[in-house]
Amino acid sequence: MLFTSKPDLDFLNKMGRNTMVEHLGITFTAVGEDFLEAKMPVSDKTKQPLGLLHGGANVALAETLGSVAGMLAINPETHYCVGLEINANHLKPVKEGIVTGTVRPVHLGQKTQVWEIKITTPEGKLSCISRITLAVLEKK
Repeated sequence: MLFTSKPDLDFLNKMGRNTMVEHLGITFTAVGEDFLEAKMPVSDKTKQPLGLLHGGANVALAETLGSVAGMLAINPETHYCVGLEINANHLKPVKEGIVTGTVRPVHLGQKTQVWEIKITTPEGKLSCISRITLAVLEKK
């Protein structure tokens, strides 16, 4: 398995309480051998003025998935991860429903991690693709 231990979805969802994760309605929904999945509603909290899913909300979902996956792929007693860079390409507008983000590793090194996040529409079409680079730092 990719993660150091099988993540508990209830624990992951409780971590987001009283944060932007909760405000945007992001919930972790699945864990697999090489992926983590979360969903986010397309609502007044996540739309931009034209009524479309806000690109920043996509990036918040992507960063949440990448950062949590990074944390789960290291030994948290000796190391921690911080974001270095994130990018996103917004490919298809979404007006309603729930989008699904899925994160998978591209590179898991001793000092850096790179993760790819695909965000899909309620119909399963690719809406956004993002990549996040994390630094893996040793606790002192």
